[in-house]
This record gives sequence, structure tokens and C-alpha cells, in this order.
Amino acid sequence: MDLNFYKKQALLKQKEYKKFLDGLKKKPPKNLDYIVQETHDEVFEKIDCLQCANCCKTTGPLCTEKDIERISKHLRMKPADFEAKFLRVDEDDDKVLQNLPCFFLLDDNTCSIYEVRPKACREYPHTDRKKIYQINDLMMKNTVICPAAFEFVEKMMKNIAK
Repeated sequence: MDLNFYKKQALLKQKEYKKFLDGLKKKPPKNLDYIVQETHDEVFEKIDCLQCANCCKTTGPLCTEKDIERISKHLRMKPADFEAKFLRVDEDDDKVLQNLPCFFLLDDNTCSIYEVRPKACREYPHTDRKKIYQINDLMMKNTVICPAAFEFVEKMMKNIAK
């Protein structure tokens, strides 16, 4: 998988994507959630996240209190110790990973805490969410990081045009 290709293409198409996504926000088709789910399924039939893991290498998830409790319990650590070892508070006052790539990413691109991973990781790249137009800015950022998000927006433009 050529991440540089996807990144370059996504950067070249940011204006086009913004126009398309803004259009979805202004006038969403009646069956938008259905088209989104269908497009998401289509993309993930072809893309295997384990071939890439760029999200785990380049972007840290926001960790909620529930995430921290669940993961620290799994690791048999006190939540405060987990936070001290792995997290920091960012400029938005969110708890995020101290370092990238993610500490829990293994050499084969699998996740050592997959069963208890943060909600943000479980939902990434957010291509199967209802009312997708509510996260246009996030989707634009994700197209540069994630080949699946790039392919999703490309296919959405075709599927909506049908």
C-alpha cells in the first residue's frame, strides 16, 4: 500500500472534497445513512487495515475516562499509573498518547490491546457513522492519513452522483 500516493492525492483533492462534503451538509440525500454504510462496506472489502496501520503510527486517539478505566484494568494497572505512563493532556485538554507510534502497536500492525482499545480507535476512520456530514473537517483530515477514508470519499462522490 503506497501511503505517499494516497496522501498526495488527498492533499490535491482537499478543495474538491470540501465542496462535496459541504454539499452533503447543506442538502443531504434522503438515504444518506444507507449510502454511507454501503460505501463503507464496499471500501473495507478491499482495504485491510493491517496492511497499513498509519493511524496508529501517526495519530493518537483521544482517551476518555471509560477508555482509561477499561485499558488500565486490562493491563492490571491503576488508572493514574496508566495515565502517567502512556498519556498526556493536549492543547484541547484531552488525554492523548504521549508518543507515536502507539505503544500498543505490534510489529505485524496488530494491536496488543485490541479487545479494549479506545473508542476513538474502534470508530476510526468514522466512515460508517450516521449523519456523516457532522464530521466533515475530521473526514477531510482522515483522507490524508487513511487510505480507507480516501477511498470512502472517492466512492461517496460516485455513489451520490448516481
